[in-house]
Amino acid sequence: MKLILSLLTLSVFFQTTLFAQGSLIINGKEVFSNNEVVFHQLDDHTWVGSGNQMWHESLYLLEGKDKALLIDVGTDIKDLDKIVASITSKPLMVVATHVHPDHTGPSINCFSEVFINPNDSVSVPRMMGDYKGSVKYLKDREIINLGDRQIEVLYTPGHTPGSTTFIDKAAGYGFSGDSFGTGLLLLSVNFSTFIETCEKITSMMESYKLKYLYPGHFNDNNMETLSKIEDMCKVSKDVLSGKIKGTVNTESQFGLKLKVSGKGYDINYNESAVK
Repeated sequence: MKLILSLLTLSVFFQTTLFAQGSLIINGKEVFSNNEVVFHQLDDHTWVGSGNQMWHESLYLLEGKDKALLIDVGTDIKDLDKIVASITSKPLMVVATHVHPDHTGPSINCFSEVFINPNDSVSVPRMMGDYKGSVKYLKDREIINLGDRQIEVLYTPGHTPGSTTFIDKAAGYGFSGDSFGTGLLLLSVNFSTFIETCEKITSMMESYKLKYLYPGHFNDNNMETLSKIEDMCKVSKDVLSGKIKGTVNTESQFGLKLKVSGKGYDINYNESAVK
């Protein structure tokens, strides 16, 4: 029941706030479609699945020579394991960017194990309470070896304490879930922690010339960019210093009573985050 209530709350939220946008637009070749999810090709060995329950929640399928990696499972997609197997026959590892029901919803029961950041384990009983499989833990900076494709795990707390980004250095991009909000960051950690996250990811993007991060609610051309994350870092520092004052968030979603705006995004937070 708690999971259902969480799903309904999030669904209403995404449909009724400025975070919601128009119809889904992805230019890549469509490789699978049913009433619950559409998969498009991003490049030769990478696909994005788009759900339709919570603002086109995104799940990403990455294929290497030896293994495949599924990043997030969306909300409630029946037979997701069979859908993935129709796209790639490689042995599959499943990971989550964070534990929220639009990323680790009932679809997770299609898989016998999932890897998460341990800092989100506190949310498992409430958000994944019906999961029958095994929950295992990722390590910061570990490498997931898919054969000829190496994916680096980066802890990026912000939206949740256990938010995680997955980096493909060779391809020049990553997958950040809701770490940076896709236009609206619901901040559940303090600003000091989020600033550390921004500095960590911008350093990685600069060092390895990463072009962008695919977000948790992907629509063509809404990727997270270096310039946006640098601006989020600057705005967050200005909030901490008192240079910028948050305004009252009249929506007050999830009890986040304040908000501050930057270049094309809002950060919703509580006064307790100003430390």
